[in-house]
Amino acid sequence: MDKNGNAYTFIYASVMVVLVAAVLSFAAMKLKAPQQENVKIEKQQSILKSLNIEVSADKAEQVYKKTITDSYVVNTKGEQIKGDAFTVNLKEEHAKPADEQKLPVYVADLGDQGKKYIIPVRGTGLWGPIWGYLAFDSDGSTIFGATFDDEGETPGLGAQIATEGFQKQFTGKSIFNSEGKFVSIFVAKSSEKGKANPKHSVDAISGGTITSKGLQKMLQVDLSKYTEFFKKIR
Repeated sequence: MDKNGNAYTFIYASVMVVLVAAVLSFAAMKLKAPQQENVKIEKQQSILKSLNIEVSADKAEQVYKKTITDSYVVNTKGEQIKGDAFTVNLKEEHAKPADEQKLPVYVADLGDQGKKYIIPVRGTGLWGPIWGYLAFDSDGSTIFGATFDDEGETPGLGAQIATEGFQKQFTGKSIFNSEGKFVSIFVAKSSEKGKANPKHSVDAISGGTITSKGLQKMLQVDLSKYTEFFKKIR
């Protein structure tokens, strides 16, 4: 075949395209498993962090299996339904009507500290998604611990939702008032502190108002779906 001819050029280019595609496909397949494993480990670490348990990546699965004694999915009526809590995609669930959503629940046994219920939340900050986990005492109202993270909030401002100082404020706060009404958690700016009940509020991030209010909305919307579940575990 004439190597200078159009036919040769076409065949050569076609073969190279197929070879490159095969190499890229193989590389993607080889990388997929480690990436999925990293996502799983990070999720386990976050759930444990809501319980105030800090653990390295290499110990995460071991500690998770020891600490998380059960997990399941509920609906807005607080009824257990079919599904795997760990694989529920909150972004996809949020696109559905509330009464069709799968709501994950993780249960932890902390020995002398009792049973805890961990609830995942997801919302929107200033620049993109924010998310987190809140661990509740067995009264279904008092927050035992909380952890939050973000995709691209401003460092030093909105991104402070991922700091220990901000997250520790949630410990001991209640999402139901003394009359049993769901009130969630109010994220109060300095000008709003006078009207904020300290039992149901935390301080907003200075200079991060939009992120703070996005987090407040995230808690209000997502935790409200669990009100019937919380009532059942009391």
